[in-house]
Amino acid sequence: MKCAIVAVGTELLFGHTVNTDAVYLSQQLNLMGIDVLYHYTVGDNPKRLADILKMAMKDCDLVITTGGTGPTQDDLTKEVICQVMDDVLVEDPHSLDRIIKHFERRQRPMSENNLKQAMMPSKAVVFDNNNGTAPGFALECEGKIVICLPGPPNELNPMFEESAKPWLMERSSEALYYRTIHTFGIGESMLETKLLPLIDGQTDPTLATYAKMGEATVRIASKRPTLEEARSAVEDMIAKVYDYVGEYIYSTEDESLPQVVGQKLISKNLTMSTAESCTGGMIAAAMTDISGISAVFERGIVTYSNGAKMDELGVLEETLAQYGAVSPQTAEEMVRGLKAKTGSRVCVSVTGIAGPGGGTPEKPVGLIYVGVMLDDRMEVFELRTNNTKRQWNRNYTMLFALYQVNRFIDEMTE
Repeated sequence: MKCAIVAVGTELLFGHTVNTDAVYLSQQLNLMGIDVLYHYTVGDNPKRLADILKMAMKDCDLVITTGGTGPTQDDLTKEVICQVMDDVLVEDPHSLDRIIKHFERRQRPMSENNLKQAMMPSKAVVFDNNNGTAPGFALECEGKIVICLPGPPNELNPMFEESAKPWLMERSSEALYYRTIHTFGIGESMLETKLLPLIDGQTDPTLATYAKMGEATVRIASKRPTLEEARSAVEDMIAKVYDYVGEYIYSTEDESLPQVVGQKLISKNLTMSTAESCTGGMIAAAMTDISGISAVFERGIVTYSNGAKMDELGVLEETLAQYGAVSPQTAEEMVRGLKAKTGSRVCVSVTGIAGPGGGTPEKPVGLIYVGVMLDDRMEVFELRTNNTKRQWNRNYTMLFALYQVNRFIDEMTE
């Protein structure tokens, strides 16, 4: 199935709003095996929207519109879709009842124009909006499908997941199954190079590599007559991927590195504390995003200044004077001091130069030291990112530190 995404809203053209809907939908549709051929953005102009819809339908079986479904006069997406798809708007009693109850629950007066949102194409399948008032819908006509979704991401994303996606999957004659493998320590280009024997000449399953800040992922997807066949094909390919790049893989379940580490800490009842300088608490923040982590995450300390390193962690003044704050010696004293202070079984220290300034020829921007302790095992790692972007360096350091913690846990003896 070929798809076009049409974003409706003059605010998008003015640059007042970033079109994150198209990114989300493209990712989701791609994982479903639906090819997204076009992204269109059009203002609140009925004629131009009608022209775009007609143009999109020439090449695509599926068009998804976002936005223009609200209560105001310039929200005309439904009207234009009906014009193009040869349908009419009628009042949908179910949607009307939901809209009225939405305002009653919030004890807010409902203006008359909100009733407009209960008007739906007569031949449409209506999608409930559990996070707002504007319903969505799917409409078929002469082999073409238009799905209309609200614009706000907090309404669009769950509506797609709960309603539009299952509706589309029911119309597929084949079952799609996919898994996402997360790696760390290898760039996308090198990851692809190592996997070329699997990628070259691929038919099904398909492999695709993607890059994000400091990480690379592999998506493996299969479309077969049954879900069992698709799942089996993907699982077989995962085993082959492990043969080529297993040393870099930390998850095959589409989990983030903090999630992986957090779940291992919880399952093994390993307490953890962090002492951070250049990352400014990013490791602690990533860990405390994990549900249930309070059972094992003891504390995070930001020791940004030399004084804080001495006061909080017992780093020696002589060490700082002789080697500097950014040194393996300081990282070691930080992590040992953290261990003595907290008694946590897992302790992490970070000190470095995040940039963009502050570097020297001897200690350039991107030079970072990470200390990791698990019980009596201690190691200090030197990291040279060769990058001057501050946020990139901080994020990569956070991932690097957690990757080493993950490795320590996997290698620990009970």
